Amino acid sequence: MSFEIKLPLFEGPFDLLLFFIERDELDIHDIPIFQITNEFVGYIRQLEKLNIEVASDFILTAATLMRIKAKMLLPRTEKDEEGNEIDPRQELVQHLLEYKRFKDIIPDLSTMEEQRLAQENRGNIHQELQQIANANHFEYELQDLSLYKIMRVFDKVMRRFEEEQNHPRHTVITYPYTIEDQKEYILKAIKAKYRMTFSEVISAFPDKIGMIFNFLAILEMLQLNQIDIEVGDGFNDFVLRVAEGDANQVTELR
Repeated sequence: MSFEIKLPLFEGPFDLLLFFIERDELDIHDIPIFQITNEFVGYIRQLEKLNIEVASDFILTAATLMRIKAKMLLPRTEKDEEGNEIDPRQELVQHLLEYKRFKDIIPDLSTMEEQRLAQENRGNIHQELQQIANANHFEYELQDLSLYKIMRVFDKVMRRFEEEQNHPRHTVITYPYTIEDQKEYILKAIKAKYRMTFSEVISAFPDKIGMIFNFLAILEMLQLNQIDIEVGDGFNDFVLRVAEGDANQVTELR
């Protein structure tokens, strides 16, 4: 007995984001970035579990969502010319609206394409194309082919190849951290002994990326009112404690 798992396929990351927004009837101008980010990353993880290669544009969009999510947790210091705070989601919303405009017009273009394919081509189309080609000094298909023209085409191809080789390349590095995993680790560590200093967290994950993920995890738990912080004894140190609303959970663990 076998079973098959099917995931919906999307043309790109914006198509996936619009699906989440339309499915949950969300306001595209006020996107709940925490919810959208978790669902987007969850979709990518499902693809990875099924050994489906994840396109680079999906990974780039996931990183962009994580960056916006981090900015939403921090105090906003960027302001526009009128002194209003700049919403970190603003650029993403603009791209989504532009993508939606193009997507909405695709059915009309498909209808026009079907109507055009149903029409009969004119009998003198090749002659007119040849006249246009001669007037603009470029070749039409393989007519009047010569060694010189082949060499010109080869030269253009080689130049294009060199330009492609010189394009900047970006390497995506996967780190063994996620904000959800670090939240779970920190919360378990705090509940085990009721308190934990930030220096202890750094000692457990001393590398730069680990400290960034832990700091973002702490910010998110503060946002969700899962933990509290108080000033510690050391320089630039603070103590993490379970929030008052979770005190009953700590008692049960003990």
